[in-house]
Amino acid sequence: MMTDPLADMLTRIRNAVAVGHEQVEMPLSKVREGVARILVMEGFIDRYETGGEGVRQHLSLILRYGPRRVPAISGMRRISRPGHRVYRQAAEIPRVQGGLGVAIVSTSQGLMADRDARRRSLGGEILCEVW
Repeated sequence: MMTDPLADMLTRIRNAVAVGHEQVEMPLSKVREGVARILVMEGFIDRYETGGEGVRQHLSLILRYGPRRVPAISGMRRISRPGHRVYRQAAEIPRVQGGLGVAIVSTSQGLMADRDARRRSLGGEILCEVW
């Protein structure tokens, strides 16, 4: 049993980027798919695909690299953990790397990027930061 599936997702991505893999696979969940959707919208990964059936469903992330194989993701950090939840109001949501990165926020209206949460005046749990 895994206690923190989101931290597992971030670690898999971090490890795949470190060795230059084209894609990374992991078990599918709604939260993981929501994070992948935000990473695609923000331009950190090319796309994601879901596959499998029943309990064996999986999520494949196609990673994005620039010229000379420089990865689009240079860092990722888990903010809210199972033992220490971090909640912020809309005005208190942090700006990641001066606006170059994105904080993924779990709000009452679903997962969204920090910019969208601030624009809609929604606070929530700060799941992670990606830059």
